[in-house]
Amino acid sequence: MSRIGKKLIAVPSGVTVNVDGQSITAKGPKGELSAVLVDQVLVSMDDDGVAINPRDKSKQSRSMWGMSRTVVSNLVEGVSEGFTKTLEITGVGYRANLQGSDLSLALGYSHDVVFKVPEGIKIEVPQPTQIIISGIDKQRVGQVASEIRRFRPPEPYKGKGVKYAGEYIFRKEGKKK
Repeated sequence: MSRIGKKLIAVPSGVTVNVDGQSITAKGPKGELSAVLVDQVLVSMDDDGVAINPRDKSKQSRSMWGMSRTVVSNLVEGVSEGFTKTLEITGVGYRANLQGSDLSLALGYSHDVVFKVPEGIKIEVPQPTQIIISGIDKQRVGQVASEIRRFRPPEPYKGKGVKYAGEYIFRKEGKKK
């Protein structure tokens, strides 16, 4: 049994959730998101919140149960609070800055890497070595953070590169004489 799927999704004040068959729309102070859930789950709206249940006892239905509940929970949390990811840049001369709506990264290459910020995503650079990515869609925020990190992932010898805040980089010792 899914322990996550059993939990009701509480709808905070200021957020409205509409259920139309397998389609769910959440509208809140940060914006509006919608998702279409798989046919193996049933969605119902109660006074307490949104409930997700498997359609039958098959393995496929039970597999989709917890995932569908998490998708709807992320919709509700995104339109009410939003999501953020923080990236840290380590390395001599490595820095980031915003040029209009584009993110310019100096990552040790012969040229600056220019990243076009997608619509619905907000990027802030409070320090030249810190990038804050925020938005209402958890998947898109994580995808943008992953794409920026991919330009120069942290290397194991000196730890230089772009990493998530709080990420542990396994360090190697290097050559011995």
